Amino acid sequence: MRITTRLFWVVLITVSSGLCQQELSLDDAILTALKNNYDIRISESEYDGAEINNSYGTAGLYPTIDFSLSSLYQQDYSDLNDFTLNRTTYGITLNWTLFDGFSMWIRKEKLDYYQDLTAGHADVVIEGTIESVILAYYGVLLEQEKLEVAETLKKLSQDRYDYESERQQLGSLTTYDLLQAKNSWLEDQGRFMLQEAAFKNSVRDLIFLMGEESQVTYTFTSEFEPKPQMYDLESLRDKMMSNNRTLKNQYINQSLLEKEIRLKKSDWYPSLSLRGGYNNVSSNTDYLNNGSASSESYNYQGTLTLSWNLFNGGNRRRAVEIAQVDREIGQIEINRMEHSLANQLHNLYEIHLVRQELLNVAQEALDTAELNLTISEEKFRNGVINSFNYRDVQLLYLNTAVNRLNAIYAYIDVNTALMRLTGGIIAQYE
Repeated sequence: MRITTRLFWVVLITVSSGLCQQELSLDDAILTALKNNYDIRISESEYDGAEINNSYGTAGLYPTIDFSLSSLYQQDYSDLNDFTLNRTTYGITLNWTLFDGFSMWIRKEKLDYYQDLTAGHADVVIEGTIESVILAYYGVLLEQEKLEVAETLKKLSQDRYDYESERQQLGSLTTYDLLQAKNSWLEDQGRFMLQEAAFKNSVRDLIFLMGEESQVTYTFTSEFEPKPQMYDLESLRDKMMSNNRTLKNQYINQSLLEKEIRLKKSDWYPSLSLRGGYNNVSSNTDYLNNGSASSESYNYQGTLTLSWNLFNGGNRRRAVEIAQVDREIGQIEINRMEHSLANQLHNLYEIHLVRQELLNVAQEALDTAELNLTISEEKFRNGVINSFNYRDVQLLYLNTAVNRLNAIYAYIDVNTALMRLTGGIIAQYE
């Protein structure tokens, strides 16, 4: 007997102003999560900060200009002459490093890489969020399908209990057999309630990933069916090496280590700086007996300074050598990551093949269990088999149906992992 009736179970969340019901597909869930997910919002803010910081001013290419202003008021009392002094001084000073061994340009290039790295980290967060939402959404569908199976089994147990009750009233069934039927019915009721709780919990987890409030009741419209994919291992490897975002971030890190070597080498060059300024001093002195006197002076100055550190105890050489060691370590980490990802890809590919076959096995087993259940129900009502045999068939159907659902989810899981590993999960949902 193939189950054709599909039930749409939803979470009922009571709010003071009433309930809002909304259809939710997988694409809708992902889109909502991309807008609201907390981790994504944090990574976007981090990228905004890196973008703001990526400027020529931060790198030190622009001059600094300072303005100063001071005012002096003084009264002096003496035997010779009392006076009052007012003096105002202001000035502008410019400091500009014209050349520092190209380090300013190197720092700007590093800021570009830091911005790219922050964007790469944001992509990794987005990938993880999409993967989590996919698995959470299908996790909801998995629990919903299990709930339907539990509902079916509960109904079968109730039908059996009602049937046994009628037979007991007619005197053709003992109380012991009726109690066995009732225990099975109660057991299936308990299983149904536990599964209902598991379904509601899975919905709450999905809503949290979406960054939504829980006042909405959702109807889940995407189908819980596998979409078998045919993969070529070499093609997957090429995609992984060129598109895996974690690996691309490691390449950016390596570029930063290369820039650090150039930055340390720039200390060997001389530096040229310009300092200029303008100062103005104006004063007015009022004498009690001799009138007043005023004066004003101003000056311009400019200084061009060339400095070159010829020896500093070998610190520059050691700094370059340490930066080179860091670069070598970074290259080793890249090699390790490439090897690890390749190993992970092979494992996932093999698991994918196995789980694809398990899907076929699980479907055949379910077809057999459904047919066996239909035949056994008829035999039970005809008295060919007893209640214990019929109960065994029911439990076998339950386990087989759940195994098929788990096989579907396991296949979706490995397929999603392959999609993320090869860098295609963002492109698919852009």
